[in-house]
Amino acid sequence: MKRLFLSAGAVAAAAFLLTGARPIEEHYASPIELALSPDNSRLFVVCEGTDEIVVFDTATNKLTRRIKVGHVPKSIALSQDGKRAWVANSWTDDISEIDTAALEVVRTLPAGFEPNAAIPDASGATLYIANRIGNDIAILDLATGQETKRLQGGRGASYLTSSPDGQRIFSTHIYPNVGHFRDQPESEITVIDARRQIVSDRQPLHNSAGVFHLALTADGRLGMAAELRPKNLPPLAHVEHGAVFTNSIAVFGDDIGGSVHVPIDELDRYFTPPFDIAITPDRGRAFISTTGSDSITVIDVPKMVAYVKSLDADGRRLLATDLSASANYVQARIAVGAAPKGLALSRDARLLYVANRNDDAISVIDTASNKVARTLVIPGPAKITAQRRGEKLFYTARFAFQGHMGCANCHIEATFDGLQWDLEPDGFGKDIVDNRLLEDVEETAPFKWNGTNVDLEMECGPRTEKFFWRAESYTPAELSDLTSFIKAMPLRPNRYRPANTELTASQERGKAIYERTRTKSGAPIPERNQCAFCHSGPHYTNLELADVGSGKPTDRSPRFDTPQLNNIALTGPYLHDGSARTLEEIWTVFNPKDTHGVTNDLAKDELNDLIEYLRTL
Repeated sequence: MKRLFLSAGAVAAAAFLLTGARPIEEHYASPIELALSPDNSRLFVVCEGTDEIVVFDTATNKLTRRIKVGHVPKSIALSQDGKRAWVANSWTDDISEIDTAALEVVRTLPAGFEPNAAIPDASGATLYIANRIGNDIAILDLATGQETKRLQGGRGASYLTSSPDGQRIFSTHIYPNVGHFRDQPESEITVIDARRQIVSDRQPLHNSAGVFHLALTADGRLGMAAELRPKNLPPLAHVEHGAVFTNSIAVFGDDIGGSVHVPIDELDRYFTPPFDIAITPDRGRAFISTTGSDSITVIDVPKMVAYVKSLDADGRRLLATDLSASANYVQARIAVGAAPKGLALSRDARLLYVANRNDDAISVIDTASNKVARTLVIPGPAKITAQRRGEKLFYTARFAFQGHMGCANCHIEATFDGLQWDLEPDGFGKDIVDNRLLEDVEETAPFKWNGTNVDLEMECGPRTEKFFWRAESYTPAELSDLTSFIKAMPLRPNRYRPANTELTASQERGKAIYERTRTKSGAPIPERNQCAFCHSGPHYTNLELADVGSGKPTDRSPRFDTPQLNNIALTGPYLHDGSARTLEEIWTVFNPKDTHGVTNDLAKDELNDLIEYLRTL
């Protein structure tokens, strides 16, 4: 069967037809990741907005080639000899293999659900792929192009790094692993033995959620991972009295004898969220991109190691929240373009290339002076649309008090964060809410779990300014731009029901249960307790509030907004407060009186069928 590939414009048009989301007005390059050829003569730039790899000649700083790849590419990795490159295409679930001499795609390889990174092992015989929705790491034999094994990663497995000796592959993940209700978030660094192709270790990252790139020193004795450490359990009643997020790097390895969270914030300024890390070959400095703060943080690595090693066990524990600590090892802050993401350091460490996602440009930093020496521009639309201006507002942290956070802190890369928050000064500990996906939300008003915000302008305007930013407010024009961007977010492909395919037998049985009007005994089910009554329409919501019996003593009202179900499989935990860890728990733990649909007459396999159908929505 031939595989159908659509252009970015065709995909946007299809998204509008299928979901009703506004089509993207213009396509900007949105560079997100970088890679330098082994001889440093060429810079490869991943442009997720235009589905291409842009190639620059580093001697002339000229753009020399644009290579089309799959939809929404997220990363690129080169072979050790530089003859091959692999691009992870997140929305077409495949890998583009590029011949770097011919500068063309020569093969398309299979991947799991939403590949975010793909890197080869030291031998070049095997490719490791981190699949964000699959929460796993696929292993491909590059000779045959076939997958040979699948390893379990952390939730939202996204970024891969090889140890200098090639013996280990490290994987991080952007969503915390689902744990017990209202526990601190838990993440991990998944360590793979590349020789045996097994998970050899899972290094815990306590109270960490949102872990991005990881880098290792050339000797492999020190590792650093960019991470967000959210304060989502205390009430968010006084932003001005403490950070909502601590922006940190998880530092680990033999040189410090364990692991420790090292903050990069200052007492009255925050640098958020940390994304990529580059370490100089001599271990002298580390560079960290902080996307919302439009900056690069420079760390003196020997000073940081010495400072960490000087602390006893209690000191290391307290270091994670010590905002005075960064003065001991942060050497400089370098202003760059809008929303810096991926980094690439030249072999001699004299130049650092920075992908400025929302400027369609690459900042080239002279590392001796810590200043931007030049800017490489990726040509694109001359018109800057309201959606693009709104995208910049979504990623920036400049509106929040002391630069605490931006929209993208909780809606990581315009999705969600898998966390539950006590957001407002409503009596402390009241109305715990689960974060929701923003894709295709325009026609799903009202907003908030209690439905009090009638439109996105109210949701993103007065509410955000009052409870989150506690500082500068949006102008009317800025608010219009921001909501324009959010309204245009398309719904990602459903992996459980590919387009134009029939439902499986299990999904068909689940659909019958979802649409039933009578119990198994033949008794009629009241209309308002039928699944298809509340979850109706193109978004599977009737846009009304309902009491389904899931209210808690912490809730001021038992009535909640009926959530849309599109791609519901991706966004656990569930219910208004995230108390149901899985879809199954909604009905096996939190529906004892059949107030959230009639499910107590279902056998285990019937409930499984219902869940399989819900995954297809």
